[in-house]
Amino acid sequence: MKVLIGTNNLGKHIEISEVLGDLNVELLTPTDLGITLEPEETGSTYAENALLKAKHFYEHGGAIPTISDDSGIVIDAIADELGVYTRRWGAGAQATDEEWISYFLNRMREEDNKKARFVCNLAYIDSQGEHHLFEGICEGIITEELEAEYLPGLPISACFKPDGFDKVYSAMAIDEKNAISHRGRSLQFLRTHLLA
Repeated sequence: MKVLIGTNNLGKHIEISEVLGDLNVELLTPTDLGITLEPEETGSTYAENALLKAKHFYEHGGAIPTISDDSGIVIDAIADELGVYTRRWGAGAQATDEEWISYFLNRMREEDNKKARFVCNLAYIDSQGEHHLFEGICEGIITEELEAEYLPGLPISACFKPDGFDKVYSAMAIDEKNAISHRGRSLQFLRTHLLA
């Protein structure tokens, strides 16, 4: 079975492939199918945006089963500022990873409360065109500085330390991270669904 990973974010593509790569599926990218038009994220929730993106890539990809996610971080100290707007917040959607994370860390240095939670809503449109939604959440804290290298498009992974762990996401072994991360958890739910 062919499955389209509906994102042009390389880091997300890598993480999704890590969890689903051993299934009997051929994972495709928008580039593989010549899809160049980006979806508009006009939803007010993660679930709405995940579905908008999945529908966009499903329709432009010729109705191939499609996975898309929408994720973000909620910071207790600045609860109304990020969320579904995480990548568009602060330095903005056009900022490089380096510019964005520099702005973010500078902003967080003003706050004593570093508690945060990552949220991921993953939408899957199957071969019948039916929609399925899966959610993963991971609680943790923001570190003062970057503590590891990060995948392209996922800079916060180098300064988010999950509760109960002594290292940030991107310093973890792949299996360890994918077992507890917000995206990993939502993908495990999808994986169970695909294997059912």
